[in-house]
Amino acid sequence: MSEEAKPSTLRVWAQRFLTHLRAARQYSPQTLRAYQGDLAAFLAAVGVSAPEELTRARSRAFVAGLQGGSLSRNTVLRRVSAARSFLRYMRQEGGLRADPFAAMPLPKKQAGLPKFLTEAEMESLLAQAGGCSPRFKARDRAVLELLYSCGLRRSEVSALNVGDADLWGGLLRVFGKGSKERMVPIGKTAAACLRDYLSQRRRPEPSQPLFVNARDRRLSDQGVAFILERWIRGSRFLKPVTPHMFRHSFATHLLNKGCDLRAVQEMLGHASLSTTQVYTHLSLDALKRVYDGAHPAAGDDEHG
Repeated sequence: MSEEAKPSTLRVWAQRFLTHLRAARQYSPQTLRAYQGDLAAFLAAVGVSAPEELTRARSRAFVAGLQGGSLSRNTVLRRVSAARSFLRYMRQEGGLRADPFAAMPLPKKQAGLPKFLTEAEMESLLAQAGGCSPRFKARDRAVLELLYSCGLRRSEVSALNVGDADLWGGLLRVFGKGSKERMVPIGKTAAACLRDYLSQRRRPEPSQPLFVNARDRRLSDQGVAFILERWIRGSRFLKPVTPHMFRHSFATHLLNKGCDLRAVQEMLGHASLSTTQVYTHLSLDALKRVYDGAHPAAGDDEHG
């Protein structure tokens, strides 16, 4: 990049970085919003505008301020990661000569297992009508059934078009992170709910959004979260639930039923098997039950 074309302020560099993530990396709107918030926090904390004023001392103070606050360790790491990615981009584009975060010690990521619902809890939740109005009942139920049946991210639900759902073949075409395409089976209940919902639409074209809001525009990923929130609020279900818990429940229940780990990886759209392996820890109780029922000596006290 020529010297004339280089932005003169960190704020303009940040806007260019977000544009790069959207165009070249094809990040989802939800991920872009997270980056935007984290970068805004970083720029406010370092308190300088010119790139040459961004020193190692200011970057260290930024990290120290995060660690000294009330944020979780994982949130701290996410914000630092966003800032480091931003500065790496600046270096690649000639906006910085050195990395202010180089060799800086950072806290380790907290090891936590994904939160999920049991099969009984999921069945109970989906069986309730929630607080939705009759006008949106078919849509809202179809959204929730699809979240669980296919293990989708809420951004993936939002991005679906009518033509992505092959209800006769029982398959759903999903575009995940980085617009990577994958095919996921649709359960019979979810397919029936989708048929019911689509029968209320006016012959939608394959290129039209699968789920629409009250203004007949594409349902946003925030709209997906609102549907679940309203469903929970109007039901007797007391446990806190997020859309991503449907995805965790999907993976956990499949593994509990003996599904192959690589098949679960494919359906979730994980690039690495190690990302999927976290769900194996949630299935240990199920493995123990299988062992107790199958091994000849599992219940024999005389064998010690």
